Amino acid sequence: MNFELTEEQRMIQDMARKFAEREIKPVAADLDRTHRHPEEIVRKMGELGLLGVTIPDEYGGAGMDYICYVLSMIEISKACASCGVIMSVCNSLYNFPVYTYGTEEQKQKYLRPVASGEALGCYGLTEAGAGSDPAKMSTTAVLDGDEWVINGTKKFITNGNVASYCVLAAVTDKAAGYKGISSFIVDLKNTAGFHVGTVEEKLGINASGTAELVFEDARIPRENLLGNLGEGFKQMLTTLDGGRIGIASQAIGIGRATLEEAIEYAKTREQFGRPISSFQAIQWKLADMATQLDAAELLTLRAAWLEQNHRHYEKEAAMAKLLASDTAMWAAVEGVQILGGYGYCRDYPMERHMRDAKITQIYEGTNEIMRLVISRNVLKQR
Repeated sequence: MNFELTEEQRMIQDMARKFAEREIKPVAADLDRTHRHPEEIVRKMGELGLLGVTIPDEYGGAGMDYICYVLSMIEISKACASCGVIMSVCNSLYNFPVYTYGTEEQKQKYLRPVASGEALGCYGLTEAGAGSDPAKMSTTAVLDGDEWVINGTKKFITNGNVASYCVLAAVTDKAAGYKGISSFIVDLKNTAGFHVGTVEEKLGINASGTAELVFEDARIPRENLLGNLGEGFKQMLTTLDGGRIGIASQAIGIGRATLEEAIEYAKTREQFGRPISSFQAIQWKLADMATQLDAAELLTLRAAWLEQNHRHYEKEAAMAKLLASDTAMWAAVEGVQILGGYGYCRDYPMERHMRDAKITQIYEGTNEIMRLVISRNVLKQR
């Protein structure tokens, strides 16, 4: 087993790290405070290929592998978790299903703009009454001649207030249960009957917009059905597996930032005449943080390798997301404890990491759902 990164993987990791440290980290606190969408940063991320890392260049992407995606996601998220989730949604939740299930015409028309960084995408799945149980969704799509008529409201949609395109899940056959869900591509900027609803005020990831998507007799072309009719639920499960690799990477980035800042503070903060890094209580916290973050990163890289090699990775993606997000949240709490009162104040970024980390335990499937996914797979193997 070879743990050595390829030259290409090292290159994109280094590029993402330098870009994040130069362009993102200096403004991350201001983005969090103002809740401002980082438009200029996102544009530059697109120019660097970070919004279409694994998409082939004929569709506007960078044509790299999923290991490159994980490595670059970690670096961007380490500087700013909001920028990380914007990147994750475009790559995992929008680009993946359009590339995997879309026709050639759909790829050219709807994939290229997002993969090349000209526009942003989002994924319209969650509803107020359908979170962990998507079969309860009430958004409908009814065929009327050569158009689908969509009615319903999607909730908690990342990028929803700034995206140009959306992969949307809707019920096309109410009597068929899971098999009555289909996927569609929606041009949000040019669809009458669509508008952005509430843009949420959140605990963290404040520079990432989270919005309602409201469809009221919104009409889209018949050919905007993504894949086959009634296969939306199956598409959704596979898409979310990849999305969990993205969120695991985001969580690791948050955790890495937490660890680096805790180490720096512990080396310079003196109490009782010496740096607090010399006390075993602090050393053990740092050791545990480093160990758990390495373990989470290895799980995430394994899941990415399996996806890259077209192996089954549902369990491994859930494991990576579970451990990475739990580790990020725990490490952030420990980081605040190491900094003491300073960790609780906004003069230091530690409290932002703690606020940002929490969402990684919730979206792309709560960690309770991750445990169900993992246990289901484990029981099948025995």
